[in-house]
Amino acid sequence: MTRFAAARRFAAALFAIAAIAPRPAPAAELSDGIVRIGVLTDLSGPYSAIAGQGSVIAARMAIADFGGQVAGRPVELVAADHQNKPDIGSAIARQWFDADKVDVVVDLVNSAVGLAVMNIARERHKVTLLTGTITGRAVNEECSPTNIQWTNDTYALANSSADALVKRGGKSWFFITVDNAFGRSLEKDAAATVKRLGGTVVGSVAHPLDTTDFSSYLLQAQASGADVIGLANAGANTIDAVKQAAEFRIAPKQTLAALDAFLTDIHAIGLEVAQGMYVTQGFYWDFDDATRAWSKRFFAERQAMPTVQNAAIYSLVTHYLKAVEAVGGDDAAKVMAQLKSSPVKDFYARNAEIRRNGSLIHDIYLMRVKTPAASTYPWDYYEIDTVVPAAKAFPPLEASACGLK
Repeated sequence: MTRFAAARRFAAALFAIAAIAPRPAPAAELSDGIVRIGVLTDLSGPYSAIAGQGSVIAARMAIADFGGQVAGRPVELVAADHQNKPDIGSAIARQWFDADKVDVVVDLVNSAVGLAVMNIARERHKVTLLTGTITGRAVNEECSPTNIQWTNDTYALANSSADALVKRGGKSWFFITVDNAFGRSLEKDAAATVKRLGGTVVGSVAHPLDTTDFSSYLLQAQASGADVIGLANAGANTIDAVKQAAEFRIAPKQTLAALDAFLTDIHAIGLEVAQGMYVTQGFYWDFDDATRAWSKRFFAERQAMPTVQNAAIYSLVTHYLKAVEAVGGDDAAKVMAQLKSSPVKDFYARNAEIRRNGSLIHDIYLMRVKTPAASTYPWDYYEIDTVVPAAKAFPPLEASACGLK
């Protein structure tokens, strides 16, 4: 064999070895070398107890559990208070996207703020992952290819609550509704379910977000004689309405259904007043060993058990970081494709699936608030009445007005 032929054979062998040898993973294609997550929430207003600082803590926990970095690059967390004002939320989002290089905005409690920020994110090719924007518009006519609604939407809450209560004899309903996108959507979805099952809506009244006096609204609901008074509001509004309903002795003659009440609301109201009330949510801290284990860690940081919003924040931040790591970068389209194609199965999401319209469907729980005597330890507030399977709780995909394919 000539020296030239031997050299060629040696070079070919080296090429073959290189072709089959494992190669190091490519460096993450991060837009500025850092993954930045923004928690845009209500830190001081009526939704601050259900989201607020608890959402910041949950996001921080998820980042720490992921190791504080993704693909060898650091993960940073920023937070801001949108004050429940779409113009303030929009201004913060533009600053974050354009100047501060934030890659994903999460939480967005308050549907009006969330819808506004969703549109800005779509224009900037950025991701939004919603826990506090639960209006059905987010996954229907205003759906976005860079958005996922990680918690239940108004349809899931309203459908699960109304379905169970109408079948228990609650045939006539009166709604007390917060006058914003979330409240209107929640009432609309609940009313549709009531009517579909043969019930009737005998009336409704809207109240401003910042109200604290529900006396006139409750008197109208009481005078209506409705079997069920549906509270289509949340946070401080729900707390005030339930406390004042007790003063008017509305229960047990009429059933009070808080369509979007949270664990922290019941804690603030107290079991003596809230007992017997029905609550619908997609998470309860005391559901099983997995929920209890994470919730006790959260409690050590927050000194309160987590709401559904808090648990969902941990879930979505974890899955977002997994997606960034899997695709090797923070490009919104690639990350969204990875998120939607990856299974979501953790202590928060049961029987979960991300649909093409951006809806994460999962099991929903109809729960009844315990009596003081039935509660045996702190934050032991609910008994699970019904587990509503994801496919039944959420609307069929073919019914969605979202144009995403």
